Amino acid sequence: MADVAVEAAKKPASLRTVVAASSAGTAFEWYDFFVFGSLTQVISKTFFSGLPDTVGYIAALALFGAGFLFRPLGALVFGRIGDKAGRKGAFLVTVVLMGAATFAIGLLPTYAQIGLLAPALLVLMRIIQGFALGGEYGGAAIYVAEHAPADGRGQATGWVQTSAALGLFGALTVILVTRVVLGKFFGPEAFDAWGWRIPFLVSAGLLAISIWMRLKLSESPAFAKMKAEGTASKAPFAEAFGQWRNLKIVLLALVAVMFAQGAVWYTAFFYVQTFMERFLKVPPETINLLMLSATAVSAVGYVAFGWLSDKIGRKPVMLFGMALMLGAYFPGFQMLTQTLNPALSEAQARTPVIVVADPNDCSLQFDPVGKAAFLSSCDIAKSVLAGAGVSYDNEVGAAGAPAMVRIGSTTVHSASAVGLVGNTAKAAKAKVEGEIKAALAYAGYPSQADPERMNLPGAFTVLLVFVIAATALYGPIAACLVELFPTRIRYTAMSLPYHIGTGWVGGFTPFTAFAIVAATGHVYSGLWYPFVFTLISVVVCLLLLPETRGRPLDQ
Repeated sequence: MADVAVEAAKKPASLRTVVAASSAGTAFEWYDFFVFGSLTQVISKTFFSGLPDTVGYIAALALFGAGFLFRPLGALVFGRIGDKAGRKGAFLVTVVLMGAATFAIGLLPTYAQIGLLAPALLVLMRIIQGFALGGEYGGAAIYVAEHAPADGRGQATGWVQTSAALGLFGALTVILVTRVVLGKFFGPEAFDAWGWRIPFLVSAGLLAISIWMRLKLSESPAFAKMKAEGTASKAPFAEAFGQWRNLKIVLLALVAVMFAQGAVWYTAFFYVQTFMERFLKVPPETINLLMLSATAVSAVGYVAFGWLSDKIGRKPVMLFGMALMLGAYFPGFQMLTQTLNPALSEAQARTPVIVVADPNDCSLQFDPVGKAAFLSSCDIAKSVLAGAGVSYDNEVGAAGAPAMVRIGSTTVHSASAVGLVGNTAKAAKAKVEGEIKAALAYAGYPSQADPERMNLPGAFTVLLVFVIAATALYGPIAACLVELFPTRIRYTAMSLPYHIGTGWVGGFTPFTAFAIVAATGHVYSGLWYPFVFTLISVVVCLLLLPETRGRPLDQ
C-alpha cells in the first residue's frame, strides 16, 4: 500500500506528457529493433561469411525472425509483471534490456574473427531484443489508453502506433547518413567493413533519453485504483488463459486482428525492402529514400485512422486496411518491378526462363541453419537464378540427366558438384553460374536496376497504397485490444496475441516469403504467405469481432 500512496501523491502527468513519454520510449525501442532488420544484407556478410550466399541470406533473415520468436515469451513475463506490480515498472525494464542488447551488437566480433561464436552471440543479443520488445508495446499502449478519455482513445493510442514509424524512420535515417558520410570520406566499402556498427552504437544515447523520460511518469490511474482497492489479479496467467471467457477473446484478437496486422505491416515495411534489394537489384540508398518517404507518411496515418476509429468504430477502419492490402499484394509488387526495374520485367516477358531437370535431382532449398550443401545440377541452376532475382518455370527432364536452363534460344547445361570438395566444387559451381549469368545478360536480363529508367514517383505511389492499408489496420489496434480485456489481466491477455501475430506471423514474413521464392522460382509466390493470413483475418473479423469503441475500461 505504501507504493500506491506514493504514486497517488504524485501530481498526475497530463495526457500530452503521457503520450509523448510513452511514444518516445517505444520509438527508441523500435529504432533498436529495426536497425537490425534494415541491415540484414550486411549482417549476412559479416556474421555468416562462411556460408553460401543464398543460405547465408536466408539465415540472416531467420535471425531477424528469431527476435520475433521470443516476443511472446517477453509478453508473458512482462505482462504478468505489469498486471501484478504496475505498468510503469514493466516497460521501464524493457527499454533498458533493449538498449543494452542493441549497443552490444555494435561491439560484437565478426565470423572472420572468432568463427561460429560470432553468430551465436548475435543470436543471444537478438533473443534479448525480442524478449524486451515483447513487454514494451503492450505496456505503452495500455498506459496511454488508461489515461485517455473514452472518446479519444483511438487518437491517443495512435501516437503509440506512430512510434513504430518514428523508430523505423530513425533507423533508416541513421543508416542512410552513415552510408553517405562514410562513403564520402572512407569509400563505399567502409560501411560494410565497420560502419554498420554505428547505428547500433547510437542506441546508447537513445537509451539514456528513454530512461529519463520513463522515470518522469507515475502509474496509470486505472491500475493505481485497482491496486488500492485490492482487486488486482493474483494469477494473471490462469485468469487470462485458463478461463474460457477470457481465452476465447485472446484467440479472437489473434485470428481476427493480429494475423492480418503481422502480415500486412511487415510486408509493407520489411518484405518490400527484401524484394527491392534481393530481386529487383535496387541500390540500398534508393530503397532507403523510398522507405523513409513512405514511413514519414505513415506517421500521420496511424493517428488519423486512430482518430477516425473514435468517430465510426474500430472494426470498419481495420477491415478497410485489411481489404485494401488483400487487393494490393500481387498487383502492387508487380508494379514495383515495372517501375523500379522495367528491364527485368521486359526481359521476363520477352524471354521466359525454364529449368529442365529430373525432379529427383532437385531439393527444397530451405536451410536456415546452413547445414545442407545444394550441389546437384538442379540445385546449382536454381540457386543461381534465385540469386539473380529471375523467375523461372519448371519442366520435367529425363531421369538421371543433368539439369538444363533454357533462356530463349540459349541452353545452358548445369553440372553436379556432388562428390567434389573444396575449390573443385566451388569451381564447378562458378562455371555454371558464369554461363547462366552470361546467357541472362545476352537475353537482356539486367544485373542491376538502371537508375535512369526508374520511375520513383510510380514506385512511391505503390508504397503509399501499402502505407494506407497498414496504417488503417494498425492505427486503431491498440485501442481495440485494450478495450477487449479487463484491467486486471489486460497487460498479460493483450500482449500475447499481439506478439504472436506480429512476432510469429509478421516477423517471419521476409524469411518465409524469400524461402518460398527460392523454392518455387517465382518472385511473387512468397506473397501467398501474407495473403492467406490477411484473408483469414478479414473473414473472422467481419463475422466475429465485436465493436469496442467507447467501451468502459473497467468492464
